[in-house]
Amino acid sequence: MSTKKQLVIAVTALNNIDSPGPGIPVIRALRDCDDFEMRIIGLSYESLEPGIYMKDLVDKTYQIPYPSAGTEMLLSRLLAINDIEKIDLIIPNFDAELYNFIKISDKLKDAGMATFLPTLDQLDARDKINLFSFGKKHDFKVLEDKTIYSVDKILDAVNDFEFPIVVKGKYYEATVAYTIEQAEKSFHRLNAKWGLPVIIQQFISGSEINVAALGDGKGNMISAVPMRKLYITDKGKAWAGITLQDESLIELARRFIAATKWKGGFELEIMRTKEGDPYIMEVNPRFPAWIYLTAASGQNQPAALVKMALGENVVPYKTYEVGKMFIRYSWDLITNIDQFQQISAFGEL
Repeated sequence: MSTKKQLVIAVTALNNIDSPGPGIPVIRALRDCDDFEMRIIGLSYESLEPGIYMKDLVDKTYQIPYPSAGTEMLLSRLLAINDIEKIDLIIPNFDAELYNFIKISDKLKDAGMATFLPTLDQLDARDKINLFSFGKKHDFKVLEDKTIYSVDKILDAVNDFEFPIVVKGKYYEATVAYTIEQAEKSFHRLNAKWGLPVIIQQFISGSEINVAALGDGKGNMISAVPMRKLYITDKGKAWAGITLQDESLIELARRFIAATKWKGGFELEIMRTKEGDPYIMEVNPRFPAWIYLTAASGQNQPAALVKMALGENVVPYKTYEVGKMFIRYSWDLITNIDQFQQISAFGEL
């Protein structure tokens, strides 16, 4: 009989599509960890999230309310699921859901469900709306931006920045606009998809680099792995990337964690100019969709998060494999209509 710790871990963001969520990569990393045995519970929003049907990765899936439904409905649903599954830990992976999960984290803990999440203050400090002021306060290189709530304010931003400009959604997506017409079109599209405000930011050219990192909530860095994008989709998502040896990027992540005392995983999106200056473009407050690369290169960040969430002492990682690549690919997952009908009708599969 196995003496390994038996865990039930619930994971969100099972939408492994062209703009993939981090859920499936997080689960893959957890499955690679030999320190415990686990039952993986998927938490889905849509019936066509591919992770629902990946039975080699997800043992059972339950639908949960959309973030817009609020904290009470989310808590009620999670308590009902917990009565069945006895969940040890929940790992949320969407920006838009984090506010609700953080708000109810104490009540989840009381019910035996651990989380390892930043505080609301930490979450707000790195928000796109506040990122420029955050950068000035802590001496990070961050491009100036404008937060706008109506399309007619684009012209004011253009007068300050000049074209091209970057138009960003509240939670996700960014497009480069070269004319006022393109900027207005992007504003309406992002507003319809993510709501207001929309962010207008200066544009700079350079190489896109991301850093996946993990903080312990006390100002200490447990892990940081830099990755350079090798192939980028029309949505700006990395479809291929390679780990880098760059101490300046690791130090940047360490400084961010020290300044914020960040608790949990996060991603720094960086644009490095020709002069070598690293500008922080965004701080994503959860694991990125390429997080499995950290496990493959020797720093399993999701597994380390699980251990810290359960009160274990985790020694910071020191090394990782440089030159490790990931390349995403499409795969037709075949399932039966009765499975789709079951998750759609009963909210579980």
